[in-house]
Amino acid sequence: MSATLETEAQARLRDQRRLFRLNRRLPTAEEYGWMRATEEAWIGRLAEEHAAAAPRFESVAALIKALGALHAAEQADIPPSQDYLALTADLDEFKAVVAQFAVDGLIESQPLLPVVPRLPYRSGMAVFRVLIDELGCGNEEQAHSQLYRDLLTELGMSVELEDYIDGTGAAGLAYVNLFHWLAARAESPEYFLGAYAYFEASVLYGFQGFAQAAKRLGITHHQYFTEHLYIDQYHSRQMRSAIRAYDEELGADLAKVWAGVTLTSAVVGEANDAAVAYARARAGAAS
Repeated sequence: MSATLETEAQARLRDQRRLFRLNRRLPTAEEYGWMRATEEAWIGRLAEEHAAAAPRFESVAALIKALGALHAAEQADIPPSQDYLALTADLDEFKAVVAQFAVDGLIESQPLLPVVPRLPYRSGMAVFRVLIDELGCGNEEQAHSQLYRDLLTELGMSVELEDYIDGTGAAGLAYVNLFHWLAARAESPEYFLGAYAYFEASVLYGFQGFAQAAKRLGITHHQYFTEHLYIDQYHSRQMRSAIRAYDEELGADLAKVWAGVTLTSAVVGEANDAAVAYARARAGAAS
């Protein structure tokens, strides 16, 4: 095989990078066609597979009970990457992980806004209450994206989004591109409801490693992580309410809701592992 042929990993990175940039502007008709075809081959196919594998839930209550069990199982089995981040990572490794997630932190919740008009009224209002908090309730200093800027500034890092796109791995870009698709182009917003219900509750343990590392390393601006550990208890309740309201108003396809849960768990887990692996490899190469 010719050395000039693109590998599967290189093609994935190229596509995820292009998707990310197109998600940040108005694409041409040709570019939009490419986006839809690329997303369908990637996330659309995965969503259908996860929906087909979903258990048969008799009620929203049964699904929410299963979601709680999934969270409990994940919390009891924290991956080695997160233990390493919490207990061992040095400052340079921590900065490398923070850089991998800057494409999310610097625009936090912006990709989610298109989902609100796609939801019935009460479900949409429950989601919007979460988004208002994410955006600082109009207080720029408390917006989660500003908290990420504060963290980057303390670490002596750029606060410009463009400075991070080309250096972010495919898994980190896919993490953000997933939510663009869920909110704006998934054929049903039920996928989003499951995804965000999973995510808001998973942060309560998923960010523990980040918060522990920041405090251990003496980082003052750790509020981006610690604020999530506080406010996302409220957010997870709102997202459960959003699912119930959707079901009451339209009747939810619970297989699609659950597909959003399991799909997001897989994508977020891959992004976390990839970011820590990148940081450790970079540190090893420098030593």
